[in-house]
Amino acid sequence: MAHSHEHTTQKNYGKAFAIGIGLNIAFVAVEIFYGLLANSSALLADAGHNASDVLSLIFAWAAIRLASIKPKGKYTYGLRKTTILVSILNALLLFGAVIAIGWDAVGKFKNPEPVAGMQVMIVAGIGVVINTITALLFMKGQKDDLNIKGAFLHMAADAGVSLGVVAAGLLINLTGIQWIDPVMSFIIILVILGGTWRLFTDSIDLALDAVPKQIKLDKVRNFLLSQNGVNDIHDLHVWAMSTTQIALTAHLIMPKGFNDEFISELQKKLEHEFGIGHTTFQIENERIEKECKTDC
Repeated sequence: MAHSHEHTTQKNYGKAFAIGIGLNIAFVAVEIFYGLLANSSALLADAGHNASDVLSLIFAWAAIRLASIKPKGKYTYGLRKTTILVSILNALLLFGAVIAIGWDAVGKFKNPEPVAGMQVMIVAGIGVVINTITALLFMKGQKDDLNIKGAFLHMAADAGVSLGVVAAGLLINLTGIQWIDPVMSFIIILVILGGTWRLFTDSIDLALDAVPKQIKLDKVRNFLLSQNGVNDIHDLHVWAMSTTQIALTAHLIMPKGFNDEFISELQKKLEHEFGIGHTTFQIENERIEKECKTDC
């Protein structure tokens, strides 16, 4: 039996999270104040969306910190799975924000009220700048971590949504049509739902130990079978230990045995080819028929 552990140092995004959270908390307060003052459903909707994203940033930051804690006691894998649980929580928070935004917009449709278009444009314009800056802080890391990707997507979407609110304020000023404001709220809802659904389904897959979507299981299987001395393979499992770490276990049938370098070289190849950094192998001279009779 042989195994390896991935000890990749997580890039420190503490400063990025602190800046993003601070900027967005201040902006949410401004949006709520002027949303009520301008009587804008779209501005309040954007504030609700931004508030849920602030919580998402806080939870994601906390999860990444927890994931760095070394395994101890009964948590033999450490607390890496918290990153996956938090990504699910973030999605649920966004779904809650959608309900609140929709409720407010329906009320504005039933009872339309005058909207201060110029105030809406100015405040939303500030939001475009703040959300763009925050999104750029997470641009590089979004390829390697689902929570960092979630933060990037949320902030990028927020920038787009705020731009839409600016457009709504401009149209209200030009036309005087008040229902443009709640219509923009429903557009915001569609934007949120699109990104949130993908985040939710990806997170559920990882929580259920599905093969990460960037991994093609058949390619991994064929790669292992192509190794010199490997006659067969069974009980191959690939799953996510966290939003950044992938694990693999497999039983390799090697009748002639293996040399000391075989495992270490195979581990290096798997990490290089597939990004799988935590691997465990059981080497067998012949297939053990009594193994795993319950659908493994």
